[in-house]
Amino acid sequence: MEKTIHLKVRKELDSHEQFNIIKLKGNLISKGYTEIIHIIDQDDQFHINTFETPSETKNEVQEFIADFITRENLAETITFLR
Repeated sequence: MEKTIHLKVRKELDSHEQFNIIKLKGNLISKGYTEIIHIIDQDDQFHINTFETPSETKNEVQEFIADFITRENLAETITFLR
């Protein structure tokens, strides 16, 4: 069964933050956690990024994202929803 992960990403990004968001998405795809990431507008300040991952890797994916957020200092840029 697939599990959906939702991330809230700030729209206004500096070039370093934008690079790191792209790097995170690329890593999620290259590691096989997902094949596609959907992006929708939440409002004027945030996008919602969603993707499905196999249920057996959901915890691993969440830990990977949390570690990435901490390592790249993106706590004010990207957060988990649900």
